[in-house]
Amino acid sequence: MKIGIGLPNQVRDVTPAVLPRWASQAEEAGFSTLGTVGRIAYPGVLDTVALAAAAAVTSRIGLFSNVMLAPVWPPVLLAKELAGIDGISGGRLTLGAGIGGREDDFVVDGLGPRGLGKRMDHDLEVYRSVWGGKPVGGGANPAVTSGSRQIPLMFGGFAPAALARMAKWGEGYIGASMPASMVAQSFDGARAAWREAGREGEPRLVAIAYFALGDTEQGRRNVGDYYANLGEEMAGGIAAGLHGTADAVREAVRAFDGIGADELIFNPGTDDPDDIARLADLVL
Repeated sequence: MKIGIGLPNQVRDVTPAVLPRWASQAEEAGFSTLGTVGRIAYPGVLDTVALAAAAAVTSRIGLFSNVMLAPVWPPVLLAKELAGIDGISGGRLTLGAGIGGREDDFVVDGLGPRGLGKRMDHDLEVYRSVWGGKPVGGGANPAVTSGSRQIPLMFGGFAPAALARMAKWGEGYIGASMPASMVAQSFDGARAAWREAGREGEPRLVAIAYFALGDTEQGRRNVGDYYANLGEEMAGGIAAGLHGTADAVREAVRAFDGIGADELIFNPGTDDPDDIARLADLVL
C-alpha cells in the first residue's frame, strides 16, 4: 500500500507560503502523493491554487484532489485550469471529484446546490471534450494546449449513483475520512459497481486519515472546525478520529492495508511542516 500526505490548504488561516515548502519536503521524504481538500467558503487556499504551487516545486510526487467540489465551478474553466496544472506537473495530476454538500460553497451565480448529480454528469462530458481539444466558446479555438491529456478521475460518495459514476468514468474510489472498519463497506460497494459495469481488473481504492503528531489537540480543533457545519456530534467524531500518536498512525496503516486500500493519504490537522518528517519516520 502506498502512503501519501495531504497539503494543509484547508487548515483554518493556513499560512499560504507554507504550501510550496510542504510539497517539496513531502517529495523529498518519499511520500507517494500530495492531496488537497476542496472548499470555497472557508479561510484556506483553493485546491487548484495549492495543486499548482505543488506542481511548480516538485517533479516526481503524485498530485491528487481528494476531493474537489467539481460542480461549484463552471466546467470549461475548471477543465482548463486542471489541464494547466497537469501540464505544469508533467502529467502527475489525478482529479478526485465529488458533488459537495455545503450550500455556502456554491458562490457562482447560476450554479447553486441543486441537481448536482445531473450537473456532475454533464460536467464530466465537458471535461473530456475540453481535454480532447474540442473548440470552446463558439469559436474555433480549444481551451487547452495540444499536449493536454485526459486527466485520470477518481470519485467518492455513498449513493448508488456516485458508485455508478465512478465505475463509468473513473479509475477508482476515494473512501471518506472514517475508520477502516467503516470504509470497508464502501470499498466493497465500489468493487461491486465496478464489476456490474463490466470493467476489467479492480478499481483503485484510496483511503484518507487525519493526523497531527506535533500539536495533536490543535489538530483535533482544526478538524472539528472544518466539519462544524455537520453538527457537533459528527464533527467531534471526525476530530476524535485524528491520529496523534505513533501507535495510532501505525494501526491506521495496518487497518487500511487490511481492507485492501491501494493508497492511504494522511491529511494534516495543522500546517506544521515538522509533521512531514514525523509522519515519514513512522510510515516510510
